[in-house]
Amino acid sequence: MDFLLFGAAILPGVLICIWAYRMDKYEKEPLRHLLACLLLGVFITWPTYHLESAIQNWRWNDQFHLGWLFAFSVGGVGLVEEGAKFLVLMGYVYPRKAFNEPLDGIVYALLISMGFAITENILYAYHFGMHTTLVRAFTAIPAHASFAVFMGYYVGKGKFEPRGGNRLIWAGLFLAVVAHGLYDFFLLQKLYELLATFSLVLLWVSIRYARHLIALHQEQSPFRRFPPTV
Repeated sequence: MDFLLFGAAILPGVLICIWAYRMDKYEKEPLRHLLACLLLGVFITWPTYHLESAIQNWRWNDQFHLGWLFAFSVGGVGLVEEGAKFLVLMGYVYPRKAFNEPLDGIVYALLISMGFAITENILYAYHFGMHTTLVRAFTAIPAHASFAVFMGYYVGKGKFEPRGGNRLIWAGLFLAVVAHGLYDFFLLQKLYELLATFSLVLLWVSIRYARHLIALHQEQSPFRRFPPTV
């Protein structure tokens, strides 16, 4: 893989990481935790890849059987990938003192997701070349980011909700899994070409909704008027 192709593979994810850091306007997260989340996102790429491959061997990904393909897309891709990110978010980030406002859920979820997405994109670049890499820069990478925002928003909201917090946390995982599964389902099915265009519609809706969720947490940040004391 040449330098240009490698750069094209990692640049979209890196830019989203920078954007995630900058969106936390009032109380920045420790860089060591952000870097750890990014690296953990890289690490989970390998077990999720092998688990998805094992599920594929059960013939859950028949591209011409919509029922089985939907089950594979949601259960074999969405649940596996978003579930792995969720485990990192809940296991590493959730107990940290640095996770001290709802917006942090989005920031950390984005870093985990981009670690995963960058690694996945490098693999796609290696196997399929520049054209696929450029297409994914405007589709798969923003999709991963949007689904991370869904999860992070509800995990962040749930952490600081005195009642019903656990339901919100599980709702975040559910929404990320279903959105991811639907996106892959529209792309993987080969029966109806028109159905594939729904992946772009879902991506557009997801990006719009993700931006709305980010704005909500930014507006409601407890540090907006009262910066944290050192």
